[in-house]
Amino acid sequence: MPSNNGPRHGKGKPSNKSHNLKRKRADEDLSSLVQRVEDLDLKESYKSFSDLPLSEPTTSGLSSSHYKTLTDIQSRAISHALKGRDILGAAKTGSGKTLAFLVPVLENLYRKQWAEYDGLGALILSPTRELAIQIFEVLRKVGRYHNFSAGLVIGGKSLREEQERLGRMNILVCTPGRMLQHLDQTALFDTNNLQMLVMDEADRIMDMGFQKTVDAIVGHLPQERQTLLFSATQTKKVSDLARLSLQDPEYVAVHQAASSATPATLQQHYVVIPLPQKLDVLWSFIRSNLKSKTIVFLSSGKQVRFVYESFRHMQPGIPLMHLHGRQKQGGRLDITTKFSQAKNAVLFSTDIAARGLDFPAVDWVIQLDCPEDADTYIHRVGRTARYERDGRAVLFLDPSEEKGMLQRLEQKKVQVERINIKANKQQSVKNQLQNMCFKDPELKYLGQKAFISYVKSVYVQKDKEIFDVKALKLEDLAHSMGLPGAPRIKFIKGEDTKERKNAPRASAYMSSDDESGEEGEEKAAKKKEEPKVRTKYDRMFERQNQDVLADHYSKIINDEGTMVDTKKSKGGDSDDEDDFLSVKRRFTAGDEDLDMGSSDEDEEEKEEADKKDLKTVQIDGRDPLVVDSKRREKLLKSKKKLLKFKGKGTKLVYDDEGNAHELYEMEDEDQFKARGDAKDQQAQFLAEETQRTRQADMEDKAVDKQKRREKKEKRKQRERELLAEEEADEREAQLAPFEGGDDYDGGDYSQSETEEPAPRPSKKQKVRVQEPDDKSEEDEPWYKKSKRPAAKEPAQIQTLEDLESLATGLLG
Repeated sequence: MPSNNGPRHGKGKPSNKSHNLKRKRADEDLSSLVQRVEDLDLKESYKSFSDLPLSEPTTSGLSSSHYKTLTDIQSRAISHALKGRDILGAAKTGSGKTLAFLVPVLENLYRKQWAEYDGLGALILSPTRELAIQIFEVLRKVGRYHNFSAGLVIGGKSLREEQERLGRMNILVCTPGRMLQHLDQTALFDTNNLQMLVMDEADRIMDMGFQKTVDAIVGHLPQERQTLLFSATQTKKVSDLARLSLQDPEYVAVHQAASSATPATLQQHYVVIPLPQKLDVLWSFIRSNLKSKTIVFLSSGKQVRFVYESFRHMQPGIPLMHLHGRQKQGGRLDITTKFSQAKNAVLFSTDIAARGLDFPAVDWVIQLDCPEDADTYIHRVGRTARYERDGRAVLFLDPSEEKGMLQRLEQKKVQVERINIKANKQQSVKNQLQNMCFKDPELKYLGQKAFISYVKSVYVQKDKEIFDVKALKLEDLAHSMGLPGAPRIKFIKGEDTKERKNAPRASAYMSSDDESGEEGEEKAAKKKEEPKVRTKYDRMFERQNQDVLADHYSKIINDEGTMVDTKKSKGGDSDDEDDFLSVKRRFTAGDEDLDMGSSDEDEEEKEEADKKDLKTVQIDGRDPLVVDSKRREKLLKSKKKLLKFKGKGTKLVYDDEGNAHELYEMEDEDQFKARGDAKDQQAQFLAEETQRTRQADMEDKAVDKQKRREKKEKRKQRERELLAEEEADEREAQLAPFEGGDDYDGGDYSQSETEEPAPRPSKKQKVRVQEPDDKSEEDEPWYKKSKRPAAKEPAQIQTLEDLESLATGLLG
């Protein structure tokens, strides 16, 4: 067998000289890179990535992704971040903030020679899933030549699959909620070696919606780390910065001295449109811009779905898409991808797409609903005019929102110009929406939910100078959406409730009294003279679709399918015409509340009561209730008010045997000692309990003795009845042969048809209670009927031989 020690195929053993040379060269490059970073001048402005001290893998990734020149935020932020300083970065939308924190993340981990077994090195937080996906895609392109492992952790995916791979990741891009879930539930996930924490759209993450989540995440992270915060509208609150443990942060605001907070290439306009006309104007705009790429922002997901479904049925001639938080993760990703690739399309979206998302070549940004503040406006319009491209934005404002919103925008250095709409180009879609809502109950239901969600979005806003629910024409808005009437709103409670509750009761009847006068008669006469013409839509919306809609349909509209009129009279609202802001007024049943007010109607009721005989009703625990008015009569029909009139009762508890007694209360110690020594009280208590037990025992024995006596009497009575029945049967048997003759018909005792002798009655017969003569056998209840078979009718005696045979049978 040949030896294996010699060289194979004439080649010698490979030497390690080449590996040592590569390792030595890499160490030299790394040490030179570290030195270049230390020598970096922070005051100098850089224009291209090649001017910065970057590693070879990062430089190759940037060049292959066609990133060459630096933007303002990148030029100032990257140099500070490379030196390990904490940064607060603020720049306009579309200015390249993503690369401003991705490049330092790659470089800092590369200089520290971070490997797979070192664990998590950088954590990047994003407020939305779409933005997290976008950041991750840019990270993959720029860092393709690095050896780091990167992961995307967002909701909507399998938690177990993420847990298996999470421990091997060096860079994580995630949303706050999903990240906190892994920190709490994933055992092998370690963040003790974290080097960098990055927050994109930091003002949104530090907002109230993520406050508790961010605090919990920061609690899992080490204190010694580098923190980078980036946003178009940066937070400067000391409390927010203290929560993140920032150490002497560098505030980088490249556009702070600019005349406008938005890009210079963005044309910003606003139009003042009454609320009921917004859908008509939006439809007209889409029809006149079929070759454009547009994003339409609305307040809630229900509004997005309703507008999308209704416009899709009307087919405007351009692709329509919708994006909101209720969609599944896969569907949201498909929609963002399709809209990014489309040349001409309209995307209806909530504020989920307002921050950070980079949709290429967006021509228009339409804000159908007013944004909650100026920062939200800046982020919304930032979806267009990105990277110094042109873009246009239009803000739709109700007349009640114009003054306050313009002031907020002016404070943020946002300049908008008012434009008008050409009336000849405006189209109305009200009739089409009404027809669709009538034919499609599901679309009608979507419209009702969209209406409620819009009212709620306005009501919950903090800035009441801009958002005033009372100033909106909600009834007209419901008609413009194709609904028969404004749905009933249940969640609004506030000052109107208190005002109505504290209003004098007499004012509640003013409107009805006024109508009862001459004007009311004239109006009624006019209505009779001018009969209302019922149109097609009047008949259409009288139909009820309760059988095809959801169970909670009745909770959002009245029985008539419409909402009660929201208009208020000056004197106050009547009880039958409550608007959607009101709640039912509650009256207590006390004597003072029952006699409140001194209106004319009360005086009339008193006069009528004086003429009639007053009724008095006795109620336990209170004085007799005098029923002298209709209000008192209604009081008697209400159990709740009667309970209040009676007052509070005593609380009862039940013992183990089910007996009720009042609630025991602990006695005061001083009172207990005042009655005497504890031992004497104990002896007295035992004596009383012994006497009570003896008395109860005597009563129980007497009751038992009485029961036994009654039982014995019943038994004797049954025996006497049984004995009397036996004697009567024997007497009848002896007298039977002598009662009949040749003409005897239907006797009680005779032989059967087979002439067999009748069986003798048993001595142990069951006790039978005799019934009255007029009670037939059919009326006898089933439990009183005898279980013995019914006796056959005796045969009729025709001859003397029959009589002799009967007598022989009885005697034998």
